[in-house]
Amino acid sequence: MAGELTFSPFLSDALVILGAAGIVIPVFARFRITPIIGFILIGVLVGPYGLGSLVERIPWLYYVTISDPDRLTPFADFGIVLLLFAIGLELSFNRLWQMRKLVFGLGALELLIIGSSLAAFLGLAGSMDWTGALALGFALAFSSTAIVLPISGTKTPVGRAALSMLLFEDIMIVPIIFILGALAPNAADDGWGGMVTTLWQGGLVIAVLLIAGRLALPRLFAQAARTKSPELFLAASLLVVIGASLATALVGLSPIVGALIAGLLIAETEYHTEVEQIMEPFKGLALGVFLITVGMSINLFDIGAQIGVFTLAVVSVLAFKAIITGVLLRLMGARRSTAAETGVLMSSPSETTLIVLAAATSALVLDPETARFWQTVTAIGLTVTPVLARLGAMLARQVDGVIAPDADEDGDEPRTIIVGGGRVGRLVADMMRAHGKTYVMIDANPDLITEAKRDGYRAIFGDAARGDTLARLGVEAAPAVVLTMDEPVLAQRLVTKLRQSYPDLLIVARARDTDHAAAMYRAGASHAVPETLESSLQLSEAVLVDIGVAMGPVIASIHAKRDEFREQLERDGGLSEKPKLRTSTTS
Repeated sequence: MAGELTFSPFLSDALVILGAAGIVIPVFARFRITPIIGFILIGVLVGPYGLGSLVERIPWLYYVTISDPDRLTPFADFGIVLLLFAIGLELSFNRLWQMRKLVFGLGALELLIIGSSLAAFLGLAGSMDWTGALALGFALAFSSTAIVLPISGTKTPVGRAALSMLLFEDIMIVPIIFILGALAPNAADDGWGGMVTTLWQGGLVIAVLLIAGRLALPRLFAQAARTKSPELFLAASLLVVIGASLATALVGLSPIVGALIAGLLIAETEYHTEVEQIMEPFKGLALGVFLITVGMSINLFDIGAQIGVFTLAVVSVLAFKAIITGVLLRLMGARRSTAAETGVLMSSPSETTLIVLAAATSALVLDPETARFWQTVTAIGLTVTPVLARLGAMLARQVDGVIAPDADEDGDEPRTIIVGGGRVGRLVADMMRAHGKTYVMIDANPDLITEAKRDGYRAIFGDAARGDTLARLGVEAAPAVVLTMDEPVLAQRLVTKLRQSYPDLLIVARARDTDHAAAMYRAGASHAVPETLESSLQLSEAVLVDIGVAMGPVIASIHAKRDEFREQLERDGGLSEKPKLRTSTTS
């Protein structure tokens, strides 16, 4: 009959996934547990080794289970692509350039030392041939980009260290897979030639993407913005990320490279905040699909039959990777707390491990039985990654002696939130204390927080730009939020986010100059204080008075100059009235 709905396997799987998301996300959020564990457990439950194995005996289970995990693989891959795209949106080319030593220093050392050490151990203790040991060692050396970065973020010391290592690992996926093909017993003579071809073609595609993206993306998103259509904005975003991913995939590079470049290019435009917001739900759902596929690969019956062997393998790999990563970070000057937390978090295996194991098996470098065992070990390691994150945070507090947050003696009393624990943040806190006003200072730099607490400030560690960090501090009832950090892009994004969530909130922001102040006003700041303007005016006042100009004309000229800048801010910031520059005692 025309229009009749056919209950296909794809439709059944889609209903199971959407149902899982509808259950996992709110339930686990209610108990403040990461939904990562929930999605993996759902995969175990509804997968072919869980309830899916009972479909033949209980037919109705077909509608609530997934019997063929391979059908979800494209969606899981797309989830990882969207995740790397979102990471690119949070970065910038300048920041990546600043991280180059970490990426190609720390990242290279971490992968090479762990991979070669594991390969040597497996070759000697496990009696494996050297090609199989190399394949398995480097496969286990990878860590999970899809799980680690959503937990650590990219702006904390732990997040920056993790990001640098994960970026190098993502770069090395293609060379390692090509090398496995070249080492295969039946490899063709062009194995190494194929890798060289892929690398130069990939370099050319990346160059084209960078040039074309800088020219085309601002125009594309400007047109989408003029329509005021969220659907068109979403379509443009998906077009960019899918197009860039396909471009790199067509020349043999990983599609996540193209996704990362697309994110970096959009991050350089003024439309990045809108793109982040519109892509967030899709990224979360697609990542959930990937985690469900991880859970479906876990056979609890096999694990139960060899629980001792699996436990030994998982613990040994995690402990070895944690120790090596932590030691490398300490040797490169990281704090003990950062080294400990990053080492434990990065000890988990990766979704890339499964890809490398599959490539090694198809190349006859690993036998299927060995690959299957380590695939299960990898799935278990991915499952416990959120637990590792908590253990790492606990260990960091122990090894560095970080003072625990004080009890909140203010109870439910609203308090001003000061974002940034540096010089300016401390001065604001001093003035708040001098006038008997309650406050709390937050910063993602553990050094600043530890020092501030020792000096008697009410300070806690946290990344204000992540999730519900400010909500947990009571931002909805706060008299004001004061942004004091010297990070213009981050400050502007945070102002936009706060203004959208809390329309009536008083937001006072530090600005570098009048151009930055205008941008902050456009983003929604109540007051933006351009520090270069006021310091310049005070310098002018001092020098004019000291060289003999009368105080009255000097103050009048400063007022005139300040009014001039107020008119500029009103014009550039798109304001309905002149802003008040409340930064000088002479005004």
